[in-house]
Amino acid sequence: MIELYEQLPTLLKTFWLIAIFSSLIFIVQSIMTFFVGDVTDGLDADFEGDLEGNDGPFQLFSFRNLINFLLGFSWGGISFYDKISNSTLLIFISFLIGLAFLFLFFIIIKQVQKLAEDNSFKLEMTLNKTAEVYLKIPANKNGFGKIHVSVNGSLHELQAITENEVEIEHGKLVTIISIEDSQYVKVKPL
Repeated sequence: MIELYEQLPTLLKTFWLIAIFSSLIFIVQSIMTFFVGDVTDGLDADFEGDLEGNDGPFQLFSFRNLINFLLGFSWGGISFYDKISNSTLLIFISFLIGLAFLFLFFIIIKQVQKLAEDNSFKLEMTLNKTAEVYLKIPANKNGFGKIHVSVNGSLHELQAITENEVEIEHGKLVTIISIEDSQYVKVKPL
C-alpha cells in the first residue's frame, strides 16, 4: 500500500494526505456530535471580534468548518485529478468544491437551527389572550380565581383577579389585560 502511495504524483499525494486526515477528523467529530452531544470545537480565535454572537448560525472561522472545507477540497481534487490535467485549474476547482462544502454545511446547520423551539412558558405570552374561568373570580380584588389559557398549544392554569364589581363565574370567557406582581393576571369579561 505504501509502495502504491510512493508512486503517486506529488499533487495527488497531497490530496490523499489531506483527504485521509480530514475524513478521520470528520468521522470523530460526527461520532462525538451524535453520542456526546453538542461539542464545541475547543478552539478559540486568537483575535478580537464577535464571532460568538447569536445572530450568526455558525462561526466562519472554526476547526469544524476548516475540516468541512478540507473534505471538499481534497476529495474534489482526488475525484477530478484524472479529468483535469492543468494542476492550477484542478486546485482552483478543488478550492471551489471546498467552498461549496462550507456553503452546504451552512445551509444544513441553518435548517437544523430552525427546528429548535423555545417552548418555555412566560406569563407575558398570555397578554390579550382569551381564557376560560376555571374557579370563579371574586369581585374587586377580594381574592383569586383561576383561569385556563392556551399558549403555544399548551393549557396553563393561572391565578386571576378582576377589577369589576361583579364576580366572574366558572365557564365564562375573559381577556387577560395585565400581569400583576409576576405571579397572577388581571382579567376582564368578554
